[in-house]
Amino acid sequence: MTYFTNTEQASKGFNRNAIDELVVAQAELYNYIEAQAQAVAPEEFTSVEIDFYNHEIYANGQLIAQISYDHNDFVTQRWLVMVNNKEEFRADTWGKCYRYICTHHLDASLPVQEQETPAATTGNEIMAQIFNECENLGLELLDDGIYRNDEKLGEVGCAGGNWWFTRTSDADQQQVFCDSVSDAVWCVSRAELPGCADFVDEYLQYRPLEQMPSGELKHLLDSAEFVAA
Repeated sequence: MTYFTNTEQASKGFNRNAIDELVVAQAELYNYIEAQAQAVAPEEFTSVEIDFYNHEIYANGQLIAQISYDHNDFVTQRWLVMVNNKEEFRADTWGKCYRYICTHHLDASLPVQEQETPAATTGNEIMAQIFNECENLGLELLDDGIYRNDEKLGEVGCAGGNWWFTRTSDADQQQVFCDSVSDAVWCVSRAELPGCADFVDEYLQYRPLEQMPSGELKHLLDSAEFVAA
């Protein structure tokens, strides 16, 4: 058994008390910092927890920064403010990082977070969508267009997120833009109708005039057969 003098016991008791008081003081300080960060703009900033170590910070619904955690050894300030995958600030608590983001966003000194560009639709995805619509209507999609019974009806494509179609039966075969791939393929499937008037009558049953895209409406109005009717 180890014996301590009164002086040693008093010293150890003092150290434990000092440590306990320090921990309490730090906890109170961190809570105060987080409360102040919330008070800066309580309705403007939002924190979204991805997991315990990763958070996304939004201002008015717009991503402005991220808070992450450094798991490396021998690091004392493990919480990081990241903007555009670049470290902007480092601290020993999450709350300090959050306050840093709020403060520097408000004074416009925080770098602007670049918004992610939506992934572009690939050519394979476009062809897959066209193929599915053709299959639903009993059409065949080949390399050079859409066919029925070995007769080419037209083509469907997508440019800049906008769907278009051409019909082989049209003299100019100009691209006409549609709202969706289903509309474009449907329009091509009507290409074998004997007259434009028949096409217009059926199309207006399929879609009211007020819902028709301007490109399709112009295409119908420019038709000589439609004007003659």
